[in-house]
Amino acid sequence: MKKNIYLLLFSMIFISCGEDTIPKPKGQLRLDYPEATYGVLSGSCPFTFDINDNVKVKSNENCSFELHYPKMKATIYLTYKPVENNIDDLLKDAQKLTYDHVIKADDILEQPYINKQKKVYGMFYEVGGNAATNAQFYVTDSTKNFIVGSLYFYAKPNFDSILPAADYVKNDIQNIIETINWK
Repeated sequence: MKKNIYLLLFSMIFISCGEDTIPKPKGQLRLDYPEATYGVLSGSCPFTFDINDNVKVKSNENCSFELHYPKMKATIYLTYKPVENNIDDLLKDAQKLTYDHVIKADDILEQPYINKQKKVYGMFYEVGGNAATNAQFYVTDSTKNFIVGSLYFYAKPNFDSILPAADYVKNDIQNIIETINWK
């Protein structure tokens, strides 16, 4: 019995001697996205624009596109509609699409875009908070062409978690708006 007590005492001393436990330092999630390089998306549609070379493009009928970001689980949906004396209806639909998210959104920032030389007029909406979309936009020449676009992530809308990816894709959206050319 005395032998067991000595063995227990010796093992406790041996185990207790060691380095002090140091807590791990706080870390930040590091998300590195490739630097964006752009190429022209052109075809038989009545417009062209520059897109990120890292995007996978799916062409749909009537000059509508899905721009997929597989690593970010995000997609920009672009829908083309010809203007046929219905510009007011197209503008109302685009604005309604954005403001339907006001229930979950913290705020919606509007950034108008006007380029008179290229006849490109539009609006970029940045939707803050846990809404289903983080960005929506439309561009038009107001006489023949109208494009509306929306950004969606295939993840639960947690604004803090998707913010770096949303910022990256928003830069691409701004590039689309700025480089659009009507044919």
